[in-house]
Amino acid sequence: MTQSDCRVFSIDYNRIIGVLIRTSHFDLAEGYYNEMKPVGFSLNSLTYSKFICGLCKVKNFDLISRLLNDMDRVGIVPNFWAYNMYLNLLCSENLVDIALELIRVMGEKGREPDVVSYTIVISGLCRIGRFDNAVEMWHTMIRKGLRPDNKACKALVFGLCGSGRVDLAYELTLGILRGQVKFNTEIYNTLINGFCRAGRIDKAQAIKTFMRRNGCEPDLVTYNVFLNYCCNELMLEEAVKLIEKMEGNGLEPDGYSYNQLLRGFCKANRLDKAYKLMVDKMETKGLVDVVSYNTIIRALCKTDHSKKAYNLFEEMEQKKIVPDVVTFTILIEASLKEGNSSVAKALVDQMTSMGLFPDRVLYTSIIDNLCKTGKLGVAESIFRDMVEQGVAPDVISYNALISGFCKASRVTEALSLYEDMQARDLNPDEITFKLIIGGLIQEKNLSVACAIWDQMMEKGFTLDRDLSQTLINAINP
Repeated sequence: MTQSDCRVFSIDYNRIIGVLIRTSHFDLAEGYYNEMKPVGFSLNSLTYSKFICGLCKVKNFDLISRLLNDMDRVGIVPNFWAYNMYLNLLCSENLVDIALELIRVMGEKGREPDVVSYTIVISGLCRIGRFDNAVEMWHTMIRKGLRPDNKACKALVFGLCGSGRVDLAYELTLGILRGQVKFNTEIYNTLINGFCRAGRIDKAQAIKTFMRRNGCEPDLVTYNVFLNYCCNELMLEEAVKLIEKMEGNGLEPDGYSYNQLLRGFCKANRLDKAYKLMVDKMETKGLVDVVSYNTIIRALCKTDHSKKAYNLFEEMEQKKIVPDVVTFTILIEASLKEGNSSVAKALVDQMTSMGLFPDRVLYTSIIDNLCKTGKLGVAESIFRDMVEQGVAPDVISYNALISGFCKASRVTEALSLYEDMQARDLNPDEITFKLIIGGLIQEKNLSVACAIWDQMMEKGFTLDRDLSQTLINAINP
């Protein structure tokens, strides 16, 4: 542009850069910006502000900082939108100290932070657990005559209730702002949930009464919070009445509602009642899902009724309800507990054929159980499956199989695993070393046992007295 025969003015740069920002061509915009500065041109406040907003979307912190410094030099101040966009970016990246400094600078430059500014920073502070700073910001906002809106209240209430500071959340909102802010259902529900989690049902009930008195009717979430509390406390008659009250008030309980009640019946060991609820009520409403079946299957397995659990598992297939990882995990762990490793292996095979895979903890549990019951061949097979499926074994996984090999006097294979784990950058722990050394002593392979002992001490581990004495006695009979 500068090489054309036309004269270029500051307004032209503002227009061109404005178009480039609008079309997200930020590199070109930066190029023109660098070109205009040496000839003494400057962007206006609006273009600068739009530029900053655009750069916030691509997280270009360096250029944003440069633009702010350039604006400062020429006495231009960003608008509220640009400041708030930048505050939001800083807080989303947990750079809250820079955000706090920006809040201070805004006031100095005549752009007193608004409710949106404070809400962004309060939310950011709560997200990283700096609740005292968040409360301080809240007080500053009110002291400056700003009235928090529902978004501001939600940011504070969510943060404080999530950290167990429900009394403080109540005091700073419903306490001091009563009559000044028309709180929405979400804020009431968060406070109710906070008090329920703290076991203070009377306070939760009082808030529900207050919200209704102030023209905010309890919704499905409100009732589900109370339902969850009742089921946790095994107040099952009250839970049933809540379901009936919901229906009487025109609020149709959802799958979550019924699954909570189902969980309550199972927790109280009223499994027949739970199954009846699922079949008679939930099924007719189309609300039975995999969570419903998992809840009853888990309860049956915990009470050693695994045969009934397997029957339910088969029923799921008949009713076209697809089992998930949780379903298989419950049944596999139950079969292992009963010593039925063949059923466990069959379940793993069925699971993987459906594209579902155990996590590392379940794989390790299966391997450990198989080793303890002497089924090393199956354990090896499961271990290989684990690796092939991209689930990386940890030290505990290796130790389970190493223990099995050592107990079966297959120490050469245990040593192979010991070397393999180190090749995968896994450091043996104290248990690994003790298992290997113990196995080597049994095989009277003392030279290798001493070498492993040296490696163990290099890692800062020591043998217990009995094992070290056994090794010393074997070396010096």
